[in-house]
Amino acid sequence: MKTTTAICAALLGTSGATLCGVASAENVEPKRLSEIVRILASDEFEGRSPGTPGETKTIEYLVDTFKRLGLEPGGAGGGWTQQVPLLRTQIEKPRTLQVSIDGKVRPLTQAKDIYVSTIRDSTVAKIDNAALVFVGYGVTAPERQWDDYKGVDLKGKIAVSLVNDPDFSAAEGEAVAGKFGARRMTYYGRWSYKFEEATRRGAIASLIVHDTEGAGYGWSTVVAPGGGNFALVETAAAPSTLRLQGWLEGNAAAELFRSAGLDLAALRAQARRADFKPVELKGVTLSADVPVTTEKAVSRNVLAKITGSEHPDETIMMAAHWDAYGMGPPDAQGRKVRPGANDDALGVAGVIELARVFKSEPRPKRTLVFAAWTAEERGLIGSQAYAARPIYPLPKTVANLTLDILQTAGLARDVLLVGAGQSDLEEDLARAAATQDRTITPETLPERGLFYRADHFPLARQGVPVLLLMALSGAPDMREGGRAAGDKWLTDYMRCYHQTCDTWDPNWDLRGAAQDVELFHTIARDLANSRRWPQWRADSEFHAIREQSKAQRSTAR
Repeated sequence: MKTTTAICAALLGTSGATLCGVASAENVEPKRLSEIVRILASDEFEGRSPGTPGETKTIEYLVDTFKRLGLEPGGAGGGWTQQVPLLRTQIEKPRTLQVSIDGKVRPLTQAKDIYVSTIRDSTVAKIDNAALVFVGYGVTAPERQWDDYKGVDLKGKIAVSLVNDPDFSAAEGEAVAGKFGARRMTYYGRWSYKFEEATRRGAIASLIVHDTEGAGYGWSTVVAPGGGNFALVETAAAPSTLRLQGWLEGNAAAELFRSAGLDLAALRAQARRADFKPVELKGVTLSADVPVTTEKAVSRNVLAKITGSEHPDETIMMAAHWDAYGMGPPDAQGRKVRPGANDDALGVAGVIELARVFKSEPRPKRTLVFAAWTAEERGLIGSQAYAARPIYPLPKTVANLTLDILQTAGLARDVLLVGAGQSDLEEDLARAAATQDRTITPETLPERGLFYRADHFPLARQGVPVLLLMALSGAPDMREGGRAAGDKWLTDYMRCYHQTCDTWDPNWDLRGAAQDVELFHTIARDLANSRRWPQWRADSEFHAIREQSKAQRSTAR
């Protein structure tokens, strides 16, 4: 196996000495961001999938880079990593995957009509003629006086739900309009919540009807994992009731509903009413006999730190995820590696640059932690594992600042804010942006639910104030070409989201990405040298849990 230094030299030639060594500078440098992405998104790293040789190379590279920058190990037991025990599952070719409609069998094609996977530690996922029950949006939200289930018994049955929230498609004047997040997705709209709720209801499978607008991504993104899935080993030890979980392709779902004498479009409208009741697809059952390959592996989060000079027990965390989608079926050009250049090698590059810049400055008063998470693409698993077993106490974690996909089209006039109205970190962001002559624009695609789709979220659920920069949240207002140029960049990128074409490009203009990373440098530096504790807004769902640990945080100067 090649060493990290050898990989750097092979990929970068003479410039590798600059990247792999330590050079001092005061600003985040676009060229450095590009060179780091070039390495991490190369074929040598095989798409950086957890539990593969690509992970081994990635961890070696990250640890070696942090060492060369002069950082301290920030992981468990004084090391550089935190173990994340994973169960890896892979759906094999189904022996049976079909629906029976009034006794007439119709096969379902994986990745065409349906996409399923499992997180159970089992060698087979088997379902025998289970009834399908449409449960609307699959939401139980007492605080919003909303219950899609109405006490229906789902034991032995399959829950079929719509993606996003009950008010996502609501017209003006509908009673549900604004009851959830309107166009801004809440956690109730996420696929992960719908699977969790179906599990609580005792269903043996859960299927979500896909539509691109409601999901925020196309069918190609749904099927990108190729039937593979991951779960924490401790989660698999107390298995979900769901033998299979996944999606129904939109047209296939509409046809299936018609076969049961139901109009899916009409049911969508009914599901926007609080008095909606679950509807069973009469005469329709689903059967599956799917071999599953399982493997247990220990993946790793990587953590480095700069210990604070006065308050070492108080931490500011800057983070991104190192994993991508690994190897998959060949595309039209024969490419198998899904390199995740922007998602999220560029975010990792930003974290490395933050570490380099901070290391060149005087030691901060509070501790700075630089984290690279595993298995984000499989459900935020690495950051969930950390939130469950934190190395740095969460009550004294000042903030988590997460980078996940940055725009590569040049300088922008604005910064897109994901999840507006959550905490006063948004004011920090606005102040930092003003120093760059930039303004704040609330995310223009709130239906994508990005606040619930990145690695800051597990820490937010534990009360840590968070801030996310993610370019999928809307079209930036570019200094050259305006919002139209930003929209073109976003549209072009989404064609490669989670695909083989998310590759490093030497023609990227990373000046804007560097400015975004600099925003976090400004915010983290100010927090690290203050006694301030950012606060959740009183109406945030994360405010109460943070308040419970208030006494543990000192503000004495």
